[in-house]
Amino acid sequence: MRTNRPYNRLLAGIGCLLLTGACDRTLYADPEIAVVPRPAAAERGDGTFRLSAGTPVRYVVPADATPDELKAWSRATDALGEAMLPFFGTAPTPSEAAEAAAGAVNFLRADTLPHDAYRLTIAPERIDIVSGGPQGAFYAVQTLRQLLPQKAAGTAKIRAVELPAATIDDRPALAYRGLMLDVARHFFTVEEVKRTLDLLALHKMNVFHWHLTDDQGWRIEIERYPELTRTGAVRRRTLIGRDPGGEYDATCRYDETPYGGYYTQEEIREVVDYAARRFITVIPEIEFPGHAVAALASYPWLSCTGERYEVRQTWDIDDRVFCPGRETTFEFIEHVLEEVIGLFPSEYVHIGGDECPTTLWERCPRCRARMRAEGLDSPRQLQGYATARVERFLQRHGRRLIGWDELLEGGVSPTAVVMSWRGTEGGIRAAKQGNRVIMAPTTHCYLDYYQSADTAAEPLAWGGFLPLEKVYSFDPLEGLTSDEARFVLGVQANLWTEYIPDFGQAQYMLLPRLSALAEAGWNPQEKDYDDFLRRLRRLTDLYDACGYRYAPHGLPRNQFCGIRGI
Repeated sequence: MRTNRPYNRLLAGIGCLLLTGACDRTLYADPEIAVVPRPAAAERGDGTFRLSAGTPVRYVVPADATPDELKAWSRATDALGEAMLPFFGTAPTPSEAAEAAAGAVNFLRADTLPHDAYRLTIAPERIDIVSGGPQGAFYAVQTLRQLLPQKAAGTAKIRAVELPAATIDDRPALAYRGLMLDVARHFFTVEEVKRTLDLLALHKMNVFHWHLTDDQGWRIEIERYPELTRTGAVRRRTLIGRDPGGEYDATCRYDETPYGGYYTQEEIREVVDYAARRFITVIPEIEFPGHAVAALASYPWLSCTGERYEVRQTWDIDDRVFCPGRETTFEFIEHVLEEVIGLFPSEYVHIGGDECPTTLWERCPRCRARMRAEGLDSPRQLQGYATARVERFLQRHGRRLIGWDELLEGGVSPTAVVMSWRGTEGGIRAAKQGNRVIMAPTTHCYLDYYQSADTAAEPLAWGGFLPLEKVYSFDPLEGLTSDEARFVLGVQANLWTEYIPDFGQAQYMLLPRLSALAEAGWNPQEKDYDDFLRRLRRLTDLYDACGYRYAPHGLPRNQFCGIRGI
């Protein structure tokens, strides 16, 4: 949908120059429809719509709308105001209306559309956002936001923006489009977590998987067990790197400064509410039965030996895990989950379940006794028993369990959700047997891997090489029949933070690869990498306007200015 007018580039250049002026002006958005993730259908129209600070924003109130629905609709209209604020210095005040009007941005509900689907129509006389529900309207606003000339945002007073006419029909292909952020290895502040949620909203992603506990830190306040944050949230020192070829031995290099941090329950509620206003569900992960050293350091009676441990300082897998032979272990995890459930309204709770060695269980008299009493043949089945007990507890509280694909090794109930990380094989196996699946394989979704083959020029990363093009190529439904594909809930990017000590580096590792993964969840089987790069180039203007840091790898040189000024 590229314009062929020969003077377009000239006017674009003039527009860029005019940005430095102090006079009021009208800006013309680029005529190309360049949106990430790519809409299901988009068509250019004739003419433009003039958007200004004085443009009315109206939402037509459905007769059967509940107070909660009206509140949700206000989140979508507020998002439009936030998108307009950098251009005009003020945001419109939305108003309820009985019907749509000319000269306005109109939000309307269509019961024939799914709740997360929308039609955005930009016509010379009005903009209509028709959606199945407030979530779809919010996504429409994110699309409209990307169509605005972001290079002009915040530069000077603007009279109006002329938006090219277009009709965009859109809906996500997959219901679950998530990001996992590990805050156990390195801690991120509440404000940094909110910035991450803003990133997800921009990319129309709707799940934030919060990895809150691990060997190296317990990050969530549990009032019944204060030692979890008094002791378990602080490690004495931190592994910051190792010499080439070195393992976890004398070649390791440490920061000797004690390191810690955790979220109070009030802060957790604040983040959950912030996410909800962006139509994002927050799923907590509380590791069980492995990755438990921070908890065992806090309460030694949770382990098989009862020894006094310290919070883990290195990143490798640890044999010291929860003891499923002790009944007090299950009392502990249930009490913890009771408080977690009270903080997170999500249908799902993630319990990890990955990388759990059974070495100590094999020597533990309590674990062996538990195996005999339950008729279990192997320690791995003991993990399946422990997982099943936790799942039954969650079900009694109206929640569903998610775990990493190791759950399949100890036997998994039909109601558990499997998150496939060791490739897609576990997810395919789970889908074939009827379990719900989230695809998050290392091959395409681990954004802590290097983005460039020139690792010496990159920040220290865990390892591996995952370029932008490889992420974009991901098809989460590959290897499944249409019937089996119904069990795939969606996709997830994972950011493990062993070597990501600050939020600037976290952004650098996420962007722009997160945009490619977002498209894999929105349009998983329609691939055109060159077209994606064209659209991504526009999106980086929005990254710049928002102050996000991103890696340049794979990005083409900017081909258009994105604005014209008069």
